[in-house]
Amino acid sequence: MLRLSFGLSLASAAALALSLPALAAEIPIGHLADQSGATSDVGVPYAQGVADALAYVNRKGGIKGEKMAVESVDYGYQVPRAVALYKKWTGGRDKVAAIQGWGTADTEALSAFVTKDEVPYISGSYAAQVSDPTGASGKAKAAPYNFFYGPTYSDGLRAMLLWAADDWKAKGKTGKPKYVHMGGNHPYPNSPKEAGEAMAKDLGFEVLPAIVFALAPGDYTAQCLTAKNAGANYAYLGNTGGSNISLLKSCKSVGTDIQFMGNVWGMDENAAKAAGEAANGVVFPVRTAAVSGSTAPGMATAAEISKVSDPAGTAYRPVHYYTGICAALYMTEALAWAKDNGGLAGPNVRKGFYQKKDWVPAGMEGVCVPSTWSPTDHRGMMEVHIYRAKVSGPTDGALPDLMKAGTIKLEPVKTVTLPRKAEWQGW
Repeated sequence: MLRLSFGLSLASAAALALSLPALAAEIPIGHLADQSGATSDVGVPYAQGVADALAYVNRKGGIKGEKMAVESVDYGYQVPRAVALYKKWTGGRDKVAAIQGWGTADTEALSAFVTKDEVPYISGSYAAQVSDPTGASGKAKAAPYNFFYGPTYSDGLRAMLLWAADDWKAKGKTGKPKYVHMGGNHPYPNSPKEAGEAMAKDLGFEVLPAIVFALAPGDYTAQCLTAKNAGANYAYLGNTGGSNISLLKSCKSVGTDIQFMGNVWGMDENAAKAAGEAANGVVFPVRTAAVSGSTAPGMATAAEISKVSDPAGTAYRPVHYYTGICAALYMTEALAWAKDNGGLAGPNVRKGFYQKKDWVPAGMEGVCVPSTWSPTDHRGMMEVHIYRAKVSGPTDGALPDLMKAGTIKLEPVKTVTLPRKAEWQGW
């Protein structure tokens, strides 16, 4: 049974409800989604990918013949509500077998709870602070039940800084390039701040004082003028696309010449359309090995999953949707292993994440990036795919048409494989 509590449009909610068969409620699963809060611009497609993938698995027989009862709730990016929902899902007789989570602040707030209660928690947050299952690194508290699909925010930034150092040289520039961290004063944008600034210094950048701009859209002319007057050459955008759109437009209006680098949630097709030419050239990590329009083998499975909420198969799915699919399918395969190896208790589900190296969920070849989790390291992915948003004209039309015409493109720039350094874990 899939219980939808988040803020889908009535039409899409109806379509999803009508497309699902009646299912026996046997394996409880919690799903925190931001459909209305500060990160809902990217939370909506990600949550839909998660929901569609879980419903698809149920249609195919569930977890070794048992269906999942998924309760998806829009918690509005509010930590207290996330904590209350967690207590509901774990306090009764029908304790959830696993949770699909979301934001950094709530993931960090719940980490101690999921450790104590032994509940596998697969977040949409890639904070390095929850990547050390043992705490041996000394950089973060032990987080043995926290998992996520993607590079840590810190590793994504490290990879882009390596690219930026090469980019500076390739352009024939001399002297020290100037780097600045930009984002909200919030656990999510701040998660990679220290690691990024340390990496930038090691690579020979001059590190400028960080510039704060809110997670919500607004007028960020003052912040852009600060970056321009400081001579920033490369800037990391730690917020989601919604507020980044405002900043990019403000910076274009004051004539900045800055290479912007978004985090994994900082740019996508929708943001490129909304920002228009101001988004042209922004680079950012993509957690999948393919984007819409790809002919990768796994895109056929993704298309079938997409039909759960779009039976006509006409909806355009941005990069975050495919990431949600991958995150959900890794969890279901860990559940399936656990069911065959002692049952669905949390410790067994956790072990399920450790059974394969360079793991790609069945049917998702070429889409989900091979990932490896171990009992001592929950950095599942050290391979960072860097893409560039290209906008070559007006973006007033429908997104599928703009993508088909090539007015908006997501172009692969470089894949950086980072070393699995022990000193980077948890930081």
